[in-house]
Amino acid sequence: MSIHLCGGGWPFDDDGAVFRPFLDEATARATDAGRLDGPRIAIVLVRDGDGPEKFAELSAVFGTLGKIDPIAVLAPEGAPIEESLLADIDGLVVWGGLVPAYRESLQSSFGAIRALVASGVPYFGMSAGAAVVSDGALIGGWKIGDVQVCPVDASQEIEQVTVVEGIGLIDTAIDVHAAQWGTVARLIAATEAAIVDGGLAIDEHTALIVGDGSLHVVGSGSVWSVSRENGTVRVSTIGVG
Repeated sequence: MSIHLCGGGWPFDDDGAVFRPFLDEATARATDAGRLDGPRIAIVLVRDGDGPEKFAELSAVFGTLGKIDPIAVLAPEGAPIEESLLADIDGLVVWGGLVPAYRESLQSSFGAIRALVASGVPYFGMSAGAAVVSDGALIGGWKIGDVQVCPVDASQEIEQVTVVEGIGLIDTAIDVHAAQWGTVARLIAATEAAIVDGGLAIDEHTALIVGDGSLHVVGSGSVWSVSRENGTVRVSTIGVG
């Protein structure tokens, strides 16, 4: 099974192209388990105040793409998720919001999430849910030292560009809302400053699928690859297909 990382963008466009590969994998797993009423999909939402309403919205929209059995995993910012709700699921969705808050609420369940994915449960990270998957998660910031490196609105309420322990599903730093929020510049600057060893920045309405084979991109945007080579920073894109 695969790890699906989306750079953001809601509501979906292109008939839900970024979600369909994930839902297909979750459905196949449910069918293999003899569940014919749709896959059990845990939807993690770390939000203050509107978690139940957002869960109902997401469940309804996912339901237009195929039959599912949604499981609400809700936590306010600053509180851990209920790990027992992740048992016996066919797919895991970690949604968007404030990246540091998601990282904090998920931290006690990092091991359980790694075990789920290792057992074949597909993972879908939307925005914050994509940013926290790395061994070293780039969780925000708009300055390196005294230098501004991206728009303040993309800061995630952190001043200095910050990398902390993430879930550990992949070993490459992920940034999100790449073209839309200007976070490609943050990833470039963080790479140049050796805060990260390069990484990938994902556009909105675009998903990077990490599986057993090569990387695959679906949706309407690009994935920006940033790396250090011979003392310089190299930027390229991975297009759809």
